[in-house]
Amino acid sequence: MNDPKVIAFYLPQFHSIPENDEWWGQGFTEWTNVKKTLPLFEGHYQPVVPLNENYYDLSDIDVMRWQSSIAKKYGIYGFCFYHYWFGGKKLLQKPIENFLGDKSIDQKFCLCWANENWTRCWDGTENEILIAQNYGVKEEWASHFQYLLNYFKDPRYIFHDDKPLFVIYKPELMPDFDEMIAFWQQMAIESGLKGISITSQYNYYGKKSPKSVDYDIYYQPAYLWNSLSKKRFSISTLKYFISNISLAFNLIISEYIRKKNSRRNKNDSSSRLLCLSYDLAWKSILRLNYNENVFPGCFSNWDNSPRKGNRAIIFRGGSPEKFYKYFSRFIKICKKRNKEKVFIMAWNEWAEGGYLEPDSRNGFGYLEAIRKSLVDNGVFPFD
Repeated sequence: MNDPKVIAFYLPQFHSIPENDEWWGQGFTEWTNVKKTLPLFEGHYQPVVPLNENYYDLSDIDVMRWQSSIAKKYGIYGFCFYHYWFGGKKLLQKPIENFLGDKSIDQKFCLCWANENWTRCWDGTENEILIAQNYGVKEEWASHFQYLLNYFKDPRYIFHDDKPLFVIYKPELMPDFDEMIAFWQQMAIESGLKGISITSQYNYYGKKSPKSVDYDIYYQPAYLWNSLSKKRFSISTLKYFISNISLAFNLIISEYIRKKNSRRNKNDSSSRLLCLSYDLAWKSILRLNYNENVFPGCFSNWDNSPRKGNRAIIFRGGSPEKFYKYFSRFIKICKKRNKEKVFIMAWNEWAEGGYLEPDSRNGFGYLEAIRKSLVDNGVFPFD
């Protein structure tokens, strides 16, 4: 029962909504940026194309049935759906609400509150706020909890420590976070639950989460580059830097080249790219220590040029074969350390290059690597 179970982050931005139509043009979805991306250097795999050009629409519940069927076939234990809530206003909620209403879909799941301002991140201009987060006070907290309770009480919802596991992207952004969580914990108990297992998604080495956070996810590869690039000195961060010296050196040199090229070649489409090593990143992941309050994280690949253009971060050298080699070792480590839940970036982050779904280049290669790794380590979660 305590074998590692793979939970994949899941993006619902694959259907049109009125807000995106207004901000980006009629019919905008995640596919819009994916389709128009061009290669930025020789050998750059862009645009990525789903297998059989399956540019699906998540407002169609049959798509989620298909996703869940192949996820289970290849050993994905559950999805972690991104949840968008802005002071009572919901965005991109239709796929998840459709999923909740269709009890025939046999798929475990949990929610991750993407508690940032809604910005123009879809084209890399994060500084322009479209909808600001408004956390409110107890009345707003109660309304949000009552909405979440519909999911927490679904028999498919993922629990940890006998409590529904609820992920929050950046808890530190909330000014009254501890007070809000205490309020929610009381409401959860009054609703017949034992509480809520509060988990932070976005943590980097040397930074302490708010006291009401029960667990941290080492969300990859962002955990790696944030941990190595933050200008915070401590003995622990120095040890971390030294233990990952190859990736740190790769990051420093790549940043230097990017800044130098950006100054010299302002019109060069690749002058501001940050290209890092897929192999070095994975080797660093495999060296991490996980205390009892950490959920390990990993990634299939990363290339956010569909969103960031020539300011992208790209991990070069990834493939299903390499992913299998590293992921199998990762699962072996997690099994040895009794890590029951591991998170992967991601099921369908097509515009960030982190997807397990089949594409025209690799077919089902990444999913096959997941299944083989789990079978090899004797932890495949389904009969």
